[in-house]
Formats: sequence, C-alpha cells, structure tokens
Amino acid sequence: MSEMFAHITIRILEKEYQVSCPAEEKANLLASVEVLNKKMREIRDSGKVIGLDRIAIMAALNLANELLKRTGDDRQLKDVFVPRVRAMSERVDAALKPGRRLNS
Repeated sequence: MSEMFAHITIRILEKEYQVSCPAEEKANLLASVEVLNKKMREIRDSGKVIGLDRIAIMAALNLANELLKRTGDDRQLKDVFVPRVRAMSERVDAALKPGRRLNS
C-alpha cells in the first residue's frame, strides 16, 4: 500500500516539511511547492509582511485570487465561444443533411 503514496520532503522558505501524496500526483505536488515557495519569497522579500504564518496566509490569498480571476476569464470565454461553436455545428449539420450539396 505504501507504493501508492509518495513520501517526500519539501522545502518552503528554508524550512523542510514531510508530506505524502498519491504517487501519480508527486510531480504536481512538487510544481505546487515551487509556485507557493516563489510567492512566499516575493511576499517576504517585499518587507511588508513579517512572520511565516502571515506570509503563508498572504500567499494563499494571492494564489486564490489569481485562481478566481482565471476561473472568471474561463467562464467569459466559454460564454462567448460555446454559442459560436454550437451555431457552427448546426450549420455543418444542416449542410451535411442528405440531398444537400456543399458549395465549393
């Protein structure tokens, strides 16, 4: 059963943590650690926030905000493109009905 989980040591702001995750998600976890560590370094180096807990909270809030913005952008794109793709699909279906010839 231990083969199903990866037990790894991660390092965030020069502090090590032991974590485990499903083995197939190890690469994603390591990529997430890099993103979090970068964000926390930016906040720490700005000098505006002091204390590991506060830096972690600010990093989490910033990352959550970025995620929500991207989700909103995705929703806006979906609202624009889904009707267009549906209309194109209907035109293609109508053009391919039996007895219809495509204009070339």
